[in-house]
This record gives sequence, structure tokens and C-alpha cells, in this order.
Amino acid sequence: MQLGMIGLGRMGGNIVRRLTRAGHECVVFDQNPDAVKSLMGEKVQGGSGLADLVRKLGKPRIVWVMLPAGEITEEAVNELGGLLEAGDTIIDGGNAFFHDDVRRAKAMKEKGIHYVDCGTSGGVWGLDRGYCLMIGGEKAVVERLDPIFATLAPGEGRIDKTPHREKRDPRVERGYLYCGPSGSGRFVKMVHNGIEYGIMQAYAEGFEIMQKAASKEVPEERRFSLDLADIAEVWRRGSVISSWLLDLTAMSLAQDPELKQFSGVVQDSGEGRWTINAAIEEAVPADVLSAALYARFRSRDKEGTANKLLSAMRHAFGGHVEPK
Repeated sequence: MQLGMIGLGRMGGNIVRRLTRAGHECVVFDQNPDAVKSLMGEKVQGGSGLADLVRKLGKPRIVWVMLPAGEITEEAVNELGGLLEAGDTIIDGGNAFFHDDVRRAKAMKEKGIHYVDCGTSGGVWGLDRGYCLMIGGEKAVVERLDPIFATLAPGEGRIDKTPHREKRDPRVERGYLYCGPSGSGRFVKMVHNGIEYGIMQAYAEGFEIMQKAASKEVPEERRFSLDLADIAEVWRRGSVISSWLLDLTAMSLAQDPELKQFSGVVQDSGEGRWTINAAIEEAVPADVLSAALYARFRSRDKEGTANKLLSAMRHAFGGHVEPK
């Protein structure tokens, strides 16, 4: 199939590479001309802008938008809405808010343009490992796009089959899922990222507890100097808490045991906040996911007002003096 790709960042470029390796053709555009040039080849054409990209695509056109959530994606989708024709399809594979997907799908439908939201997990490793895809939109349209999703997905690999799945959609076992109508794919990906925050926070806290086991606050006879890199490695092998995130943790600790290249400041890209908002709307307690998000907020404000005020109150009621 032929696909237009807008946005050639960490994931967009590798999506194009994975597709073209399998024989698909792409027309690409990015604000950075060097990113376009790096992909040019037998199966990849460059576009000078969105209008040029659309002109170079055969009908019915398929355009994948892989841009950061927010205004830049909004502008790209709106511009495409004025360039594409009835029967064409926009796939948004970034991390947009699912409310926006519902609204955009409705606006595009009025023009006869199909809109598909595709939650895409795999990060910078997706070129070789493949991408886990969570897809929302009109089912018939998603079915027509199956060759693209099948190429991007990781395939069955060496993962054992789950019992009692014989009558279910086999494509799920290959790493891609049709979730339902517009917005549902991104909703599932949003919760996926919220869970990711929680898992990462649990690993981070556990490893810090082990690292601090050697601190002076612990009685000497119960102090342990533990090799975190080796612990991460042994947990990868047969442990009930093994995961790809643990694989990456083991890799990071083996390379830099003291994590000197990191400041400890942790950003969030929005999905964690949206997950908590959804939990509030649905009246679902989300203690772990909320705490993981708040931990990221706290990491950015080491000397914030809240911590200083806690010290002030402790000093006022008990004369406690904190170490400088």
C-alpha cells in the first residue's frame, strides 16, 4: 500500500522504514528537510509540504500524522481536511487526547474523510521489535488498512499462546487490536501509558529502597551493599515481575550503575493526567496511577513551597530543625 507520513521524529521515521522494508511505498514530510532526505529512496518520495504530499499520493489517499499532541497536530489535521477528498483517510498515530479524536472524526466525517486514531507503543525500538497498535475508527476502514497495521505490528514472536483464545481475533496475538469507534484506540493507549507510569514508579521506588539499605539510617548489622545492576538482571530471569521495562532498567544500570547522566527530574507527556481525569469521571479509585503521576510532579520541584512549608510547620510546633 501507499502511505503519506507527516512527522519523521523518533517514531515516524522508523514507521516509514518498517513499512518500506516490507514493500509499502511512502510519501513523507517533516519541517526538517534533513529528516526527509535521510529517508529518500526507491520506495520513499519527499513532499515539500502537506499539499505536495497529498498531490503525490494515489487515491484513495492514506495519510498518517505522527506529531506531538496539541496545536501542531490540530493544525495538520485541519489542513489535511482542506486538502483531502471524500474517501481519503487520516490516521493519527501520536499521543493526542481521545476527546480530540472524537471531535476530529466527527468534523472529518462531514467532509467524507475517514479518521482513524491509532495508539502506538514501541518507542525507538519499534523498527526492529514492531509496534503494539490500539486502533479506533470505522471498522470497515480499519479492515481496509489491515496490511499497514499488520506490517507495523510485532507478530506472534516467541510469546506463548494464551489458553482459551481460539475463537477470538487472531490479530490481537500478532500485536494489533481494533478497539472500537473513534477515540477508543487512543483511550486504550492513554490508560496503557497511565499503567506504564505506575509500573515505572514501582520499580524506581523498589530499587531506591535497596540502594538506601546501605545508608547510615539503617543499623549497621542490617546494612546491605547491594548490586542493583545484578539484581535487575536476575529478576529478568524467571521472576514474576520480569518485563520489558525491567529489561531496559537492567540495561541502564549495567551501563551506568550510579545513573550519573540523569538529574532525577521526570517529565510527563500528558497521558497520565488524562488517565487520572478519566478515572475521576468514572469514579474509579486509581491510587497507584495518581501517586506515580504526582511523584513526577514532585521530582521537578526539589525546593518547592510545599516542602519548605512542611519544614516550617515542624519547626513551629516542635522546634524541629531540618538539615541544610
